[in-house]
Amino acid sequence: MIHARMAASLILLGVAVAPLSAQAATVKRERFGQLSNGTVVEAVTLAGSNGVSARIITYGATLQALNAPDRNGKVADVTLGYDDLASYEKKPNYWGQTIGRYANRIAQGRFALDGKTYQLNQNDKGNSLHGGLGGFDKKVWRVESVSSGPTARVVLTATSPAGDQGYPGTLQAKVTYSLDDKGSLTIDYDATTDAPTIVNMTNHALFDMAGEGSGTGILAQKLTIPASRYTPVNATLIPTGEMRAVASTVFDFTRARLLSDGLRDGHDEQIVIAHGWDHNFVLDKGATATPGLAARLEDPASGRVLEVLSTEPGVQFYAGNFLDGTLIGKQGHLYRMGDGLALEPQKFPDTPNQPAFGSARVDPGKPYHHRMIYRVSVAR
Repeated sequence: MIHARMAASLILLGVAVAPLSAQAATVKRERFGQLSNGTVVEAVTLAGSNGVSARIITYGATLQALNAPDRNGKVADVTLGYDDLASYEKKPNYWGQTIGRYANRIAQGRFALDGKTYQLNQNDKGNSLHGGLGGFDKKVWRVESVSSGPTARVVLTATSPAGDQGYPGTLQAKVTYSLDDKGSLTIDYDATTDAPTIVNMTNHALFDMAGEGSGTGILAQKLTIPASRYTPVNATLIPTGEMRAVASTVFDFTRARLLSDGLRDGHDEQIVIAHGWDHNFVLDKGATATPGLAARLEDPASGRVLEVLSTEPGVQFYAGNFLDGTLIGKQGHLYRMGDGLALEPQKFPDTPNQPAFGSARVDPGKPYHHRMIYRVSVAR
């Protein structure tokens, strides 16, 4: 049996380490590619004994692949993305990336804190989206540590200096991916600041539980979101401030519903505005100390199930509305609308400008923390 210290040394050298026991999860660290500026990007693969594995790359602290078996044991990657680093760099699309400092939209890229107004990078219809043009998805994160055992884990860190994309305070950010042998990929987001600021971090993976590039897409899959309200948006996709009931609308996912039921329903003005679903759902559980269910996605044909859990009060459901066939992803697959969806646990969009939504403020000595889980399983 490999001694723990020896195993750790081998991991750091990029050597795959055999399980320490029959139930151990493993970790493998290797080179993924090199950016145009010469920076080397690494990949860390976490693998459980049940066939589930996750590949994380240091560019954007990105979940580059999530592999899961179907009811017959056939393993498939259920996330959209690219096979090569050059495409992530030259054709960015938030596929699996860590999003921050502030996930989602901030109206006109402005917010006030302690009487001072800050102007953020505006990169979406005059608003700030997903942290701006140089958000966390564009950073090369540092691998702080990797470990195997009952849970395989990689810890990634990055520094966002004061003024980065317009945000106040120097932020020390950390993302921890942990995979166990039961199919749960836990993602912990932690951040500390030296001055008051705002933080809202999440992952932006796009899923097709039939398998990336399946051809059948998400329309025959069933989605559940335990939320009796959602936040309608204006023409630039900023919440109006209303929390509207989902009952008797195409936004009602309180019971499992086929995604083909409503995706192109032009009777609802909100569907027209966003070209489909691209809305924040107000989770009935609210903000919680431990992760609670935010969404459940099932592919009846393969049996694959994804449960998304989170400590945050909202989840953004984005149905891949802007996948228009112009981008070629993994294995040469051309992605179109309906080929994948995102379920992004987070604070509500534009929270810094809408007090009724709560607070996204983070202060020195009061760290930020968000725990979310992608739990994959099989429905028999």
